[in-house]
Amino acid sequence: MTVRWKSASRPASEEGEREETPRPPPVRRAGLLTAPDAPPAPVSSAARIAELEATLLHEKRVSHALREVGLALGTTLDLDQLLELILTKTTEALEADRATLYLLDEANDELVSRIVQGDEVRSIRLKVGKGIAGHVARTGRSLRIEDAYEDPRFNQEWDVSSGYRTRSILAAPMKNHLGRIIGVIQVLNKSPDEHGAHGVFTDTDAVVLAALATQAAISIDNSRLFLSVTQKNMQLLDIKEQLEHRVRDLKLLFGLESAMGRATTLDELLLAVFGEAMRSCEARGAAVLLQDPSSGVMTLHLLDDKAKKLRKITLKEAEGLAGYAFRHGETVVSDDARVDERRFPDDELVKAGVDWREVIAVPLEGEEGTMGVLALYNKRDRRPFGPEEQLLLPSIAANASTALRLQLARESREREERLTTIGRLLSGVIHDMKTPFMVISGYVQKMEVEGKKAKREQYAGLVLKQFEHLRAMQREVLEFARGERSVLVRRVYLTKFFEDVRGQLESQLASSGVQLVLDLEDKGTARFDEGKLLRIVQNLARNAAEAMGTKGGTFTINVSRDKLAADEPVLMTFSDTGPGIPKEIEHRVFESFVTSGKRGGTGLGLAIVKKIAEEHQGTITVSSTPHGATFVLRLPQKLDDG
Repeated sequence: MTVRWKSASRPASEEGEREETPRPPPVRRAGLLTAPDAPPAPVSSAARIAELEATLLHEKRVSHALREVGLALGTTLDLDQLLELILTKTTEALEADRATLYLLDEANDELVSRIVQGDEVRSIRLKVGKGIAGHVARTGRSLRIEDAYEDPRFNQEWDVSSGYRTRSILAAPMKNHLGRIIGVIQVLNKSPDEHGAHGVFTDTDAVVLAALATQAAISIDNSRLFLSVTQKNMQLLDIKEQLEHRVRDLKLLFGLESAMGRATTLDELLLAVFGEAMRSCEARGAAVLLQDPSSGVMTLHLLDDKAKKLRKITLKEAEGLAGYAFRHGETVVSDDARVDERRFPDDELVKAGVDWREVIAVPLEGEEGTMGVLALYNKRDRRPFGPEEQLLLPSIAANASTALRLQLARESREREERLTTIGRLLSGVIHDMKTPFMVISGYVQKMEVEGKKAKREQYAGLVLKQFEHLRAMQREVLEFARGERSVLVRRVYLTKFFEDVRGQLESQLASSGVQLVLDLEDKGTARFDEGKLLRIVQNLARNAAEAMGTKGGTFTINVSRDKLAADEPVLMTFSDTGPGIPKEIEHRVFESFVTSGKRGGTGLGLAIVKKIAEEHQGTITVSSTPHGATFVLRLPQKLDDG
């Protein structure tokens, strides 16, 4: 809140002009001055005439002062001038020594004024309710005091600090047209009478001050309103101009964001940036200079309005004006790049036939400094790039640099994720190769000692099946490398499938002292990827054998069908008689690289099982007791035969 306080004294020239007849001494009643109760003593006709003339003169002065104040208040709306005018006219009208005006600071519940003494400006702050002015502001009633030092509400500190002696005080609240108090005006020390006695403020003075206070309050409100409206109009004009620029910039940036949002590759992103930048800045060509963070190689991506696709120039170093902007991290503007000394060296660009003339180049900020430069060249009207382009292009560059960082990070992340996933896939394949190799090894050993040809041929057929299984794993890796992920779901006869499983696992489990039990409650058909489901069975069987250890045990496979579900999913339950799964890892056994400490274990087997189940849109769950673990595989089945 800006407040202006002025102290105004009655002009000395008027003191000698004031003429009044002697008044009877005043009488104090309840802190207010009133006329005496006793009737005045008889006076002569001449004295009476003199008294009436003095009264008339006083009334004329008051009327004139009120009229002057009213006219003067209409001449200015400047708040400082208005406050000074109010104080001056009030001092004159009430024949006071000086006047003080306080404005109400509602936020802090204070009255605020400023006094100017020479070159020093001092601020006075009074809490509402404190002091004479504070009391008037709190009660909303005028107050008239003959001797300030006899009133306990008067604060003498100001007199002590200023050397001024306050005697009589007349204070009135300033109320606006809504009746709200906006401040207090008070006058000090009524001028002495013709005999030199200290003057006192009268009821008439109180009425006059109240009228002046009302006029002043309304004028101050009007001034504040006018200043507020003026300031708001100026602000609105500024805002309008800013909004026009903002709307233009936002349209550009919106178009840029939309174009960049549709881009899926770096080239598409650059074409989107170039198109919007060239259109908005009326340039015939655009370029982006980017540095590879790993190799440090600089690549200039160029486009002009004649080309249909980007040109790429590999530079040995940051060359040309774009290179200068990159090296120095500052915007470069040139009227003619062909003669600009900052372009050196520029051999590769000259060889490539790049015709730079008018150029503006802005750095692209990366996370660790300048990552590149966005440049426009060859203004359509052959004029230099002016202040408008110099303001606009950095905004485009800021948005482009963010999009470029995201795009480059996305491409880098995709490469890393692809390599990571391929690595995990290979780890899974290598893990699952253990079983086919063990089966092959077992049958080859049997063939070595088997004398019957028919048996050897049977073993050879089983070995070939394992090679087919290995080739399926190989195809899976190659399909993923090419981005081809697929699950070959087809109708499988459960009896035949699990008989093949028995043939592959029975001898292997028997060598570990584990008995294989097949319980086929459902001997019909089911739909799943035969090769991948075989991997599930092999992983679970191998895990069970390792868990049961040298003591051996039983590995049971139960196959049934959930008749209560809509598509009657196949339920495959795999149980062992081992020690169960440790409690500390039971809730995360299907995560990669989680193992219970088995010697040579990779923690991939159950993660692969879960992945294959999810590829079939199925689920795999586990329960465990100290007497063994049970895995339940649920495979949804389509109603049609496909």
